[in-house]
Amino acid sequence: MAVNKIRIDKITWDRVGRVTEPGRYMYTFGWLTITAGDLDIWKQYPQAAFTLLAHHAEPDEAVGEEFHLGAFDIAPDTPPPFTTH
Repeated sequence: MAVNKIRIDKITWDRVGRVTEPGRYMYTFGWLTITAGDLDIWKQYPQAAFTLLAHHAEPDEAVGEEFHLGAFDIAPDTPPPFTTH
């Protein structure tokens, strides 16, 4: 029996080269659209990690994969502020 695993990719400002302008950028995984709002978050929280969301192109388009940024975590390397016993 096959088990489907959900894979969630996260991306940081460092990984996209600390771009300073909104736009559509080509990366090894495909095209990434970064908005002014995304950049505002990164300027305030430089270590924030965004969820990378795929945007499926029309079947007749051969432009490669399209992505945009989704939800974000402002401190991805910080342990949660609670403890379990």
